[in-house]
Amino acid sequence: MHLTIVLRQVLMLLTIVALTYLAAGIGALGSMNAPVFYQQLQQPDWAPPAWLFGPVWTTLYTLMAIAAWLVWRSSKHAQPALWLYFSQLVVNALWSWLFFAWYLGALAFANILLLLALIIVTAISFWRYNKLAGLLLVPYLLWVSFAAVLNFSIWQLNLGML
Repeated sequence: MHLTIVLRQVLMLLTIVALTYLAAGIGALGSMNAPVFYQQLQQPDWAPPAWLFGPVWTTLYTLMAIAAWLVWRSSKHAQPALWLYFSQLVVNALWSWLFFAWYLGALAFANILLLLALIIVTAISFWRYNKLAGLLLVPYLLWVSFAAVLNFSIWQLNLGML
């Protein structure tokens, strides 16, 4: 019986990680030309180097998946919180397409504001089920907050391109 529970826990962790990284992959497809495009854009002095985004997002997606798994483990009634989680993943993946593939700076900014709202609601929801899960979303919230300011700044500096 115990082995079945452990196996189920591991399979769900792997499933949540896979779904989270699937969203990351969909976003990455929209960012295929990001390294070249990012260098062509006029950027604020405080913009991070392009190489930093990959390691940061890898870490954040891992923390996010663990948080979702902790919530799943916490309660059989956590489905609304998990739907919020997967909804914000869709919005997250869409941002890369809006900004890097379709060059829609204003829509990308509106998208990231929606993403911030969804992250806040998701983190609060996660906190109610599992305090650690809620805390694991804080770095994500902070990074996306920074990214929103960066998105706005780059959009304003490059109105002809975005």
